[in-house]
Amino acid sequence: MTRTVYLNGDYLPETEAKVSIFDRGFVMGDGVYEVTSVLDGKLLDFAGHMKRLTRSLAELGMGNPLGDDEWLLAHRKLLELNALTEGMVYLQVTRGNPGDRDFIYPPEDTPQTVVMFTQSKPGLADNPQAKTGIRVISIPDMRWHRRDIKTVQLLYPSMAKMEAKHRGADDAWFTEDGFVTEGTSNNTYIVKDGKIVTRQLSNDILHGITRASLLRYAAEAQMQIEERPFTIEEAQAADEAFFTSASAFVLPVVEIDGVQLGDGKPGPVAARLRELYLEESRKSAI
Repeated sequence: MTRTVYLNGDYLPETEAKVSIFDRGFVMGDGVYEVTSVLDGKLLDFAGHMKRLTRSLAELGMGNPLGDDEWLLAHRKLLELNALTEGMVYLQVTRGNPGDRDFIYPPEDTPQTVVMFTQSKPGLADNPQAKTGIRVISIPDMRWHRRDIKTVQLLYPSMAKMEAKHRGADDAWFTEDGFVTEGTSNNTYIVKDGKIVTRQLSNDILHGITRASLLRYAAEAQMQIEERPFTIEEAQAADEAFFTSASAFVLPVVEIDGVQLGDGKPGPVAARLRELYLEESRKSAI
């Protein structure tokens, strides 16, 4: 079935949606994006994604082309048109089409480009890797230093995922100055003696929406949380490790750079946190 996508206010068959070759998102990577997961036909953590979208745009000197109610209406319309009950909605906003290529920003009244599309992911909540765990490698973090802005500049994370694949692993964790920053598309955690450890928010990592919700749920469940950097060696010696993202929710890590964690099986803390996140986020989904 041909998907219906959203482009600058219009709902079109994906085969008919066109963006200019001069769009700054295409020639400059000058844009931001968000991905909202969908379970049971409802949007998870929607308010958080909209808040982060507005912040990312503001950090790049761009305004938000739609209000929260308009974004919600567009998301729901796409879910309806594509009969999506489980999957994701991707949105992207760029600085628009200035009519030619130039390093200088175009005039402020240049219309922004707004794109949205759905991705059907049956079984999203029942990912088998939640039961088997995944293997990660570590590589140097060579990205720019505004990782808190969710830009469309994803080449290095893509390269890192491919490096992990080539080395027989599932994903990669970035390291800088001896410490783990984050995963290629996720926030990272370890568990030691029952305590959940994750890097504190800064410009060095993306301010994960799933991260924020999960830490809130964990705190409400009286779990211990420590926000600080940790090393790969510390992670390898941990009782458990896991990561969070909007599409993976909570996934356990059972091997880091070839070193097996514990008995090589997902631990109880990650399992409980995944269960908790899915339970609570479904309650608040809209």
